Amino acid sequence: MKILVIGSGGREHALVWKLSKSSGVSKLFCAPGNGGIASLADCVNIKADNIAQLTAFALKNGIDYTVVGPEVPLTAGISDEFEKNGLKIFGPVKNGARLEGSKVFSKEFMRKYNIPTADFKVFTDVSSALGYINKKGVPIVIKADGLAAGKGVFVCNSADEARKSVRLIMEQKIFGDAGDKIIVEECLEGEEASILAFCDGETITIMESSQDHKRIDDEDKGPNTGGMGAYSPAPVVNGKLIGQIREEIFDRILAGFKKEAIDYKGVLYAGIMVTDKGPKALEFNVRFGDPETQPILMRLKTDLMDIIKAVTSGNLKDIKLEWNENPAVCVVIASGGYPGKYSKDYEIRGLDKTAELENLFVFHAGTNIKNEKFYTSGGRVLGVTAMANDIKKAIDKAYMGVRCIYFRDAHFRKDIGARAIKTVNRE
Repeated sequence: MKILVIGSGGREHALVWKLSKSSGVSKLFCAPGNGGIASLADCVNIKADNIAQLTAFALKNGIDYTVVGPEVPLTAGISDEFEKNGLKIFGPVKNGARLEGSKVFSKEFMRKYNIPTADFKVFTDVSSALGYINKKGVPIVIKADGLAAGKGVFVCNSADEARKSVRLIMEQKIFGDAGDKIIVEECLEGEEASILAFCDGETITIMESSQDHKRIDDEDKGPNTGGMGAYSPAPVVNGKLIGQIREEIFDRILAGFKKEAIDYKGVLYAGIMVTDKGPKALEFNVRFGDPETQPILMRLKTDLMDIIKAVTSGNLKDIKLEWNENPAVCVVIASGGYPGKYSKDYEIRGLDKTAELENLFVFHAGTNIKNEKFYTSGGRVLGVTAMANDIKKAIDKAYMGVRCIYFRDAHFRKDIGARAIKTVNRE
C-alpha cells in the first residue's frame, strides 16, 4: 500500500516511523515532511493546508490511505474533499473537526451532552469580558475561540494578567480571527492527563494515557507552548478513573456524534483535569497530540496500519490494542526564544551518538537537511524519546539522549516526567 502522511512535525515523524514498520506498507510519502522524515519517506513539497494540491497528488500517485497529522487541514475540510474524490483518509470530516476548530462549539457541545467540564461563558466584546472577570475573580482561564497552535489558552492568577490576556486576544489580535470570540472559564485544580482514543463513528477505543508539559520552563512556568515533553502512561490515571473517563466523557461524546449525525473517523484527544470531583474535560483535539504521540506510538504493539484501516472502514470493534508495559518519555529540544521569536539554520550535532542508545529514537520536529547535515528550522526542533522498564529509567535514558545533542541556543525542560515520579512515590 502507498501511504501519505500530512504534516511536518515530531508527531508526523512518529507516524511515519510507526507506519514504516507495518508489513502492508510498500511506499511512504510525507507532505511536506522534515529532515528526519526524509530518511523514511519521500518528502513532497506541498504545504499541509493546500488541500487542492494534496488531493491531486493522492489521485495521481494512487495513494491508498492518507493520514492527517495537524489540525488545520482537518478543520478546513480535507477529509470531506478526499472522500468526495473516492480517497481513503484517516481524520474526521469538517463538522467533526469543529470540536478543535472552535472552543466555543466544543464547550457548548460538552454542555449539551452533559460532559463534565469547567463552568464557562462566551464573549464577543472586551468590555463584557472584563466586567465578568471583575465579578468572578481569579484564578481564571481565558481561551481564544479558534486555532492558535496550542498557545491560545491563558491561565491567569491576577486580574491584571486576565485583563491583559483579553486585550491581547481581542484587541491586539495576536491569534488573528481566532480571537473574535473568547471563553472565560473557571480554573480547575488538579492534575492534567491526555487521553487519546480511536473512533470510527460507532466505536471508541481508548489508548494508553499520557501527560503533556505545556509550559516552556521547569516547574510549569512561562508561557504555553505546543508541548515541551510528554510521558506514557500517566500514573495519575488508574483503572477506576479510566472507566469513569470512558463513561462520562467518551461514551457521551460518541452519543453526541450519533445524535448530531457526525461521522467521526480518526483520533479523538481529550485533555482531562483530574479533580477532587472526578475527571473534567478541558478541551478536545481531533488528531494525535504532539508530543504525546511519540511515547504513545513507541509503546503501541498493534500494527498502526491495521488500526487505520479498521477506523476508516468502520470496523474498529474488531481491533484489540496491545501495548508494551514499559513507560516511554519524550523530551523536546526547542530553539531559544520559542514560543516567541527564534533564529533558524543552526547546525545540529550529536544525532549519530543517539543512534547508539537502545530503545531511544529522536523524532524530528523542526529540522531540514542540507549536504547531509541537519539544521534547525522551527520552534520545537527534536523530540528525544526513550523507553525503559520504569519511569525513572525512561526519563534518565531520554535525558542521556538529550545530552548527546547540541545546537546553538538549544532549550529544553529538565523536569519532564517529574510529576509521574511523585505520583508513583505516593503510591
